[in-house]
Amino acid sequence: MPTKQPTPADFPTNLTITLHAPQTAQNRPAPNILILLHGLGDTAAQFAQFGKAINLPETLVLTVQAPAPLPFDLHGFHWGDDVSFDSSTGALDMDAGFAKSLRVLLDDVVRGVLVRKCGYALREIMLLGFGQGGMLGLLAARELGVAPRVVEEGAEGKETGELSGVISIGAPYPVSGSVVGKKNRSPVLVVAGRDSPVVTDGAVSRTKQVFEFVELARYERRGDGMPRSREEMLPVMRFFARRLRSWAGVPEGSVEII
Repeated sequence: MPTKQPTPADFPTNLTITLHAPQTAQNRPAPNILILLHGLGDTAAQFAQFGKAINLPETLVLTVQAPAPLPFDLHGFHWGDDVSFDSSTGALDMDAGFAKSLRVLLDDVVRGVLVRKCGYALREIMLLGFGQGGMLGLLAARELGVAPRVVEEGAEGKETGELSGVISIGAPYPVSGSVVGKKNRSPVLVVAGRDSPVVTDGAVSRTKQVFEFVELARYERRGDGMPRSREEMLPVMRFFARRLRSWAGVPEGSVEII
């Protein structure tokens, strides 16, 4: 099946997404898909600005909005199955279960549209999430390494495997996720602040129980926010450089042999 670059019309109408398409070599479909997953209380429209700012070549940036609005007239959306509060801080708890959002991300976005409808391979898809979105991204990568119970005819083998990579900013693999089974081979970069209360040594060890290749980059400052400087962004850009593919120098009409 030839690869087709996704458009908004390819996605279910109940999803809120934004697409930022690059200028690709020889008018081919972008060889990479970067899926952005915003943090707790954010929106797709706001988080999409990050994708536009980094301006990655030959990479279509797809920003997906969480399905559930925050309660109590709070701004933004969340990925959790429920809304819970951290007993130690009183703040909203990022790790609130992800079963519903995981099904949306995998069935309606990755497998349903990018793989089945558009013909992308999992190795051409990367996830980048912030906070709660980072936890969901790590869970999704693990789930994609496990064969689905029901597979459409002709799709077997295409819907299971490793992603191009996962970048989680300010979040480890969640406690609510399973750590049983073989380690997943999707490369992972975890970015966090110095002395992070969330990305602790124990949380990093838990992430390494699930993934075979885990890289940790810490800011010199405290706080697990998005990168604020070139120095803080450098590990992310290096990860992109290692994992994203390019059509540059490949003759038109070439076929990749796997």
